[in-house]
Amino acid sequence: MPVTINPIKFGTDGWRGLIAADFTFERLVQVAPLAAQVLARNYAQVSQNNLIVVGYDRRFMAENFAQAAAEAVQNAGFDVLLADTFSPTPALSWEAHARSALGALVITASHNPAGYLGLKVKGAFGGSVTGEITQQIEALLEQENSFNRPPGTLTMFDPWASYCQELQTKVNIPEIQDAIRGGKIEVFADVMHGAAATGFKRLLGLEIHELNGERDPLFGGGAPEPLPKYLADLFRTIREGAKTGGDALRVGFVFDGDSDRIAAVDGQGNFLSSQILIPILIEHLAERKQFTGEIIKTVSGSDLIPRVADFYHIPLYETPIGYKYIAERMLSQTVLIGGEESGGIGYGTHIPERDALLSALYVLEAIVQSGKDLSTLYGELQAKTGFNFSYDRVDVHLASMEIRGKLLEKLEKETPQTILGKAVTDCLAIDGYKFRLEDGSWLLIRFSGTEPVLRLYCEAPTLLEVKKTLDWAKDWADSVG
Repeated sequence: MPVTINPIKFGTDGWRGLIAADFTFERLVQVAPLAAQVLARNYAQVSQNNLIVVGYDRRFMAENFAQAAAEAVQNAGFDVLLADTFSPTPALSWEAHARSALGALVITASHNPAGYLGLKVKGAFGGSVTGEITQQIEALLEQENSFNRPPGTLTMFDPWASYCQELQTKVNIPEIQDAIRGGKIEVFADVMHGAAATGFKRLLGLEIHELNGERDPLFGGGAPEPLPKYLADLFRTIREGAKTGGDALRVGFVFDGDSDRIAAVDGQGNFLSSQILIPILIEHLAERKQFTGEIIKTVSGSDLIPRVADFYHIPLYETPIGYKYIAERMLSQTVLIGGEESGGIGYGTHIPERDALLSALYVLEAIVQSGKDLSTLYGELQAKTGFNFSYDRVDVHLASMEIRGKLLEKLEKETPQTILGKAVTDCLAIDGYKFRLEDGSWLLIRFSGTEPVLRLYCEAPTLLEVKKTLDWAKDWADSVG
């Protein structure tokens, strides 16, 4: 079967494609200097130099692609700071901010399957650029371009050093170290063969239980995405430890391929998505650390988040799905926390960028200072707010983009008024269609912008009702196909 070569298009956070088909050396060295040019056009006034940071994750030949991108940007007249090893994407965003650079180019495909690589573009402020910026890059791809400046410099650097120093200022590191050394807490981390590997040891100066820390560009046959289906080893390890008893609180962390998304596992081996972690983090930051600022959630975020915001009298703002919308808001507001359902969480105490290792440190600090397991913290929040709903999400692969178009047209022209016999009380259409039902539950139907995939999200009083609602949505989609 012939492989279709897709045009270079930037999605929610970067351009991604199949290695050797969409993502090639030839295409990367074409787009990288154009991205640098657009960064200079937009951030030259706030940057103090002509510098572009370039780094990479642990995917197949990522370091080779990064070297090629760095040389192309250097030859276009920019000074380049090239990472000498893999690192989390947020480390590179931090470096761009700390060096007052024009921005950063990161060779990563984040949580995508093994066959993919990509390019993320970060602005001088230390976060993902807006769609307007990536549209400028795409526009230059359609033009004849030449660079008439003499080549810049190319310097290697350690992408972990400044980043770890900065994160260590955010939490009480000695308190966490004492809890680990004293056997009060036992820490596990599934780094999924990705860029978070060695992160805890660098930050804490201690060995923790790191799983899948070796480089494997095939990701054990799965994908480096913090979802339960990929976490059998972590579940088994923590559950076996729980059987042995002991007083230590156990916590597991899960990091995606470039360490900007996080999930967790409690002491009994139960999966906790960011829908659970974000409320726990709000409580920790607002109550124990006495931080202030707005809470930002995406349209797919749990209703527990506004409940907790109300409990602590904190303002809340809702955005479409995509961390770039959160980052844009963080640039203009004092923010406590901004988070998305898929695991990206960022903080007003740091750069406007999702950062999984920083999230893990804050969660560790919450456990140490409270002396409680994550599920206990979550249960107490549910009791405080009177909120006890369940959540799930499924992706439905459609036969074609044509079917996607038909489904979208039906939603626009025949918007459901009832779902499973429950009246629709409100419909929010800032990103897909979010239906609120009379029993307080909600269903979100939205589409991938680049592939024939239907994304379904639901929160309801019980897991059974969540499943029934998601099944209803899948049947609705099948009826149109």
